[in-house]
Amino acid sequence: MKRRILFMALGATVILICCGGTISFFLSALPVDTKPAFAGGCGNNDVVNLTNGLPKIANLGDDQIRNAAIIIRVGQDRKVPPRGWVIAVATAMQESNLRNLGNLGARNDHDSLGLFQQRPSTGWGAPEQIMKPEYEAGKFYEKLVKIAGWDRLPLTDAAQAVQISAYPDAYAKHEPLATRVVDQLTNGATRAAANAVPGSLVCAKPGEIAASGWTAPVKAAIVSGFRTPDRPDHYGVDLGAARNTPILAASAGVVVVAKCNVPDGYSCNVDGSPAIGGCGWYVDIRHAGGIITRYCHMGRQPEVRVGQTVAAGQLIGYVGSSGNSSGPHLHFEVHVNGNQSNEGAISPAPFMKDHGAPVGAVN
Repeated sequence: MKRRILFMALGATVILICCGGTISFFLSALPVDTKPAFAGGCGNNDVVNLTNGLPKIANLGDDQIRNAAIIIRVGQDRKVPPRGWVIAVATAMQESNLRNLGNLGARNDHDSLGLFQQRPSTGWGAPEQIMKPEYEAGKFYEKLVKIAGWDRLPLTDAAQAVQISAYPDAYAKHEPLATRVVDQLTNGATRAAANAVPGSLVCAKPGEIAASGWTAPVKAAIVSGFRTPDRPDHYGVDLGAARNTPILAASAGVVVVAKCNVPDGYSCNVDGSPAIGGCGWYVDIRHAGGIITRYCHMGRQPEVRVGQTVAAGQLIGYVGSSGNSSGPHLHFEVHVNGNQSNEGAISPAPFMKDHGAPVGAVN
């Protein structure tokens, strides 16, 4: 697909503070809008409704929003679950910035055309067909749904399997804005289950992956909140899951930390106590849009390694009580702007709720 739109890589440097621990981590990344993307429902309507005018979404123009609406409508008409709409919109953002591009002459990548930069010479259709957004979106969905497990793959993997781009990692950075666009145009459909049937969308249940690509790491009540009056330095939430409960990746991403964090002379292979510091066995995962999640106090060495790409809902470890802990639970944090220090931490509860994967829900 298009080579003129280049991937912006993320650099990393390490620093972290967790549960009274002693290390910290900073990861440079694109800035992220931490305001709720959408405050509506879960996509109970299956029709993109633009009768009241086009919404303003980030810096997108009217033509870009109309093209996004067409992509979503085609997905709805073809009964593609809402996760597919997010993947398709993010793909078009990368390929054409949601603009229906014609032949750009010397700047053209071979004979690529349209929103998805499909090529007549490789069997996508005739030029006049590809220049119709409805046709091009339909061809994208046609190939997407044939990919085994497409709705559970990291967005960039699903998009790349269709597009076969020269920049296979470039799609991921568009996922947050694509999610916001889909929500604004569909009454919050990315809060529905990833594989929900259009026309009867309901909010994702605890343990399900939402169309946003997020899921709760465990099903358990919140037993200690974010920066409460009695714990102002508590930069996450404690989820009271039982020992050996599987811990799942909250969203697709890359593991950037998987290690033991306790003071010298202590071990992560035994239960810790409030008298010592550190996260114990813990994992940090970097997601699209500069989001980082942290999972502390695992009962044994994590099931993943640094540099590994994980999918939403993938097993990364088991609940335990290592490090600064008074009993088995999962300490879960969300950080923004690629900042893994305390300054980057935000309250996980509203963030996860906004992404259709609330923490603390058990039913």
